[in-house]
Amino acid sequence: MMLEVHGLRAFYGQNEALHGIDFALAEGGIVALLGANGAGKTTTLRALSGIVRAAGEIRFDGETITGRATEDIVRLGIAHVPEGRGTFVRMTVEENLQLGAMARRDRAQIARDAKEVYAHFPRLKERRRQQAGTLSGGEQQMLAVGRALMLRPRLMLLDEPSFGLAPLIVEELFEILSRLNLELGVGMLIVEQNAELALDLAEHAYLLETGRIVMSGPSSEIRRDEAVQRAYLGY
Repeated sequence: MMLEVHGLRAFYGQNEALHGIDFALAEGGIVALLGANGAGKTTTLRALSGIVRAAGEIRFDGETITGRATEDIVRLGIAHVPEGRGTFVRMTVEENLQLGAMARRDRAQIARDAKEVYAHFPRLKERRRQQAGTLSGGEQQMLAVGRALMLRPRLMLLDEPSFGLAPLIVEELFEILSRLNLELGVGMLIVEQNAELALDLAEHAYLLETGRIVMSGPSSEIRRDEAVQRAYLGY
């Protein structure tokens, strides 16, 4: 397994937000974290990235990374695409992408990777001289994913990628994510309110409630569960 999480607890000050969760993700796999607002999904991604205080064990490629600094975690090949895009609005599209490669030194390869990002997101290429703040919500989300790709990640942590986007844009974005997974072998851990979309993309899913995992299994099985259908799929 590329990522193995055992007994993960996370804290905001003295408040415990995750109560010992376990999950795993295989090399090149896609896993969805489902749950209502406040269930602990975003906190899980933040704990993996070293953004919130965590206890328990997080192993990446067999190496324990719990408590490591965020920059170190990024260098290992874990890219976090936060909710709300996280783009630098006063910088151009091109500058945002270059920022994504800040931890790297291989200039020629960085230029090739930027070309690759533009191939996946032609709309970004058209707007590469534009300030990121002038892009539409969908374009900003694509830029956030593109910037994460500039790290050459092996694992992407995606927090609510569909949030606030029109259905057609969401469909396009998820098609691109699926293609990135197939072509580049990038593993993905996706937190997503739209359970239908997440289950379509992921092979495996975990359902979180108040900081605990209450259900897990192949996406096809989770989709068939009546409680999930009622609460998250609107059947």
